[in-house]
Amino acid sequence: MSLASLTPRVRAGALAGLRVLELGQLVAGPYCGFLLAGFGAEVIKVEPPGSGDPLRRWRKLDHDGTSLWWRSLGRNKRCITADLREPDGRALVRRLVERGVDVVIENFRPGRMERWGLGPEDLWAIDPRIVYVRISGYGQTGPKASAPGFANVAEAVGGLRYTTGEPERPPVRAGISLGDSLAGMNAAIGTLAAIHERDVVGSGCGQVVDCALTESVFSVMESLLPEYDRLGFVRERSGASVPGIAPSNSYACSDGWVVLGANNDSLFARLMTAIGRPELADDPELARNDGRVAHIDRIDAAIAAWAAPHTVAEALAVLERAEVPCGPIQSIADIVRDPQFIARGMLE
Repeated sequence: MSLASLTPRVRAGALAGLRVLELGQLVAGPYCGFLLAGFGAEVIKVEPPGSGDPLRRWRKLDHDGTSLWWRSLGRNKRCITADLREPDGRALVRRLVERGVDVVIENFRPGRMERWGLGPEDLWAIDPRIVYVRISGYGQTGPKASAPGFANVAEAVGGLRYTTGEPERPPVRAGISLGDSLAGMNAAIGTLAAIHERDVVGSGCGQVVDCALTESVFSVMESLLPEYDRLGFVRERSGASVPGIAPSNSYACSDGWVVLGANNDSLFARLMTAIGRPELADDPELARNDGRVAHIDRIDAAIAAWAAPHTVAEALAVLERAEVPCGPIQSIADIVRDPQFIARGMLE
């Protein structure tokens, strides 16, 4: 694609008119660009020549040999190629900046962009209004700043993996690259905050948005920090249940699994009545959450015994009539047929 073809497009969306130059690859940086593009920003993605972004070849491939993951993260973007290791490629990036961009996204190891002459100070010399978004494993500062980092490592370092899995069993990982997506989402939020500060608060200047995968994971770890700081308590793995809140587990039915959350007093009473165990609803030991947590094995056993002979549909019908929050554990094959997802326009 030539520079001449990169004329502004009129696009619908809250971010229409915002031009983003995406220099990142794989997941975290492109996910940030994907979010901005979804809201109408014009995202110009720069890929290495030849095979392009490595994500184009990851996981399941379409019939033409292109990664289906790439088709998801790459949509709504305009792609060009430039070898940033070569002077000509870097010159192309600078020409794009000269033509006007609001945001630059990169997720290389810290220091790489400076060595290429494409760091924040280099690009601010061309346009001081640029919001420069940097995503890396550990952030741009600190003793591990220069270390490589992928999502699985960030999920471990940030505390997520330690708390995930069954008690007394090895830690396990979520089945997706959650650390990458969290970092990309935080980077997108930081981008919007920096644009607001520049254009609405009125500084008129860009700034660096420094987003670390490890910190993005750590930021969603609920009350782990204050629990440890104030009580010296280290949360351990608790399987499928939500620690400290009961009942909130998954239960096997005859043809699948249901998940429910009946963790306030009135919900618990309705649940016990609905499954034919009113004596548990009336038990003073179970009247409050702390008592239910202390006796969770008894509660889980009662719910499991009730769920086992029912189909998922039967169990959900009972729980929904009692207005107990519940849902099936769904595969992607289930999700694409889910009327709620369809009605909300999540599937096209």
